[in-house]
Amino acid sequence: MLQLLYRWFSWSLFLFLTGCATIPEKPLSVYSSRQRQYIYELEYWAFEGRLAVSGPKDSWSANVVWDHSPLEEKMKITGPLGQGAIIIKLKDNKVLIDRGQGDVISSDEPEKFISHELGAFVPLKSLRYWAVGVPELGKDFYEIGEGFSQDGWLVEYKQMQTIEGSGEMPQKISVTNGQVKLKLYVDDWKLIDVKPK
Repeated sequence: MLQLLYRWFSWSLFLFLTGCATIPEKPLSVYSSRQRQYIYELEYWAFEGRLAVSGPKDSWSANVVWDHSPLEEKMKITGPLGQGAIIIKLKDNKVLIDRGQGDVISSDEPEKFISHELGAFVPLKSLRYWAVGVPELGKDFYEIGEGFSQDGWLVEYKQMQTIEGSGEMPQKISVTNGQVKLKLYVDDWKLIDVKPK
């Protein structure tokens, strides 16, 4: 009887420990759009991370460094489609792509041009807002679970991270529209003059 009880206890302990080991890691914090209005006032930000894009014809992943200022967006993408670094600058309604060694091209149709270059449609103007965790200004949106739906895209914040003195910022972002899927993982945020309310 004692031996049977010992076996039962050992088996129960094994199942308990195994069950504990499979509990998924909880995110550092959960996305909420209600307390993010201060983000619209943020003039300067930057992040380093990883971007993966899957489209109807192609898929690729790359490292990305994105610098935002009131005057322009600047993205350095390293490694898409087996290439070296590409620098993308977006100012007003013009986009410039610098592939290095004097290979510079530009266009007055940013999203169409970028989509052609990257092989999948990327909503660049909206992504400037979505990356920092807010809907694009001036467009309707609907809150859904971990994010929102806007302009035909579902934006989900799978994980948020706490930036000391600056509130919550996205860490894992998923952006989909049925044909294209973007995944962004932010390793490091740099925020200037952020005052969460």
